[in-house]
This record gives sequence, structure tokens and C-alpha cells, in this order.
Amino acid sequence: MINVLISEPFINLVQPEKLEQAALATLEQQGLQHEQDFLSQDLSVAIDDDERLQALNQAFLGIDAPTDVLSFPAGDDEIDPETGVLYLGDIIISYPRALDQANAAGHPVMAEMQLLVVHGVLHLLGHDHAEPEEQAVMWAAQREVLLSLGVQMP
Repeated sequence: MINVLISEPFINLVQPEKLEQAALATLEQQGLQHEQDFLSQDLSVAIDDDERLQALNQAFLGIDAPTDVLSFPAGDDEIDPETGVLYLGDIIISYPRALDQANAAGHPVMAEMQLLVVHGVLHLLGHDHAEPEEQAVMWAAQREVLLSLGVQMP
């Protein structure tokens, strides 16, 4: 299950079904393609503002600046004892930052937000982009997922 949480005043600006689609497409692209796999894994996507992302960035990464997306993997042992569902973690996106990046790149804000969800899910699944080889793999996966969703980005 993909839980999408949207803070005010962004509720009417975000299409949660597109974010859920992006997360599910990423799980599928990463080899979790059986429906039972989707049912046995949960994650959350939260949409908030720059201030919240900056506070989280400072608290968890020691960086006192806003950012577009943060991912917090839950770890391998985060299984809900009542349901047996594996919780993958949380993705938090700054709507204002996504809007600025979309405007700068010349594409719709929802395309940018879908990119950020894909990016965040890949991080939850263990991908990173610190090294050039890792970045190439992660960027290729992002591109493939976005194309599967019909999201065209430069």
C-alpha cells in the first residue's frame, strides 16, 4: 500500500493517484512485479513545504538547507506484527521546491513530483548516486520508470 499524505495548502495542487502510480511503477521496474509483492510492502509519501524539509535535512543529515526530496528507509526488519507487511519507509517531498524545479526545467509540477517519488523509492530500495556508476544505474532506472508512465522530461 502506498500512503500519500499531503499537507495544507498543497492538497488541491497534487494528484495523489499519480504519485501512487509512480511508486508502484518503480517497485515493478525493480523486480517487485507480482501483485502479492505490492500487497506485502508499504511506504509513505508526504508532501510538505521547504521549512519542514529543511528541518528534517538538518536533523537527520546535518544540512541546514531545504531540499526537494528526502527518503527514510525503514530497514529490513520493519514488519508490522499484525499484518506481516514490510514497511519500506518514508519519502518526503517539498512541493515549493518541486514547483521551482519544474518551472526551471519547463515541465509540469506533477511530472517533477513523479520523478521525486521514483527517486525516493529507489533510495528506499537501496540505490544511491554518490558514485558515478551508482548514479548512472539510478538515473537509468528513473528514466525507464518515467517513460513507462508516459512522463516526458528533458
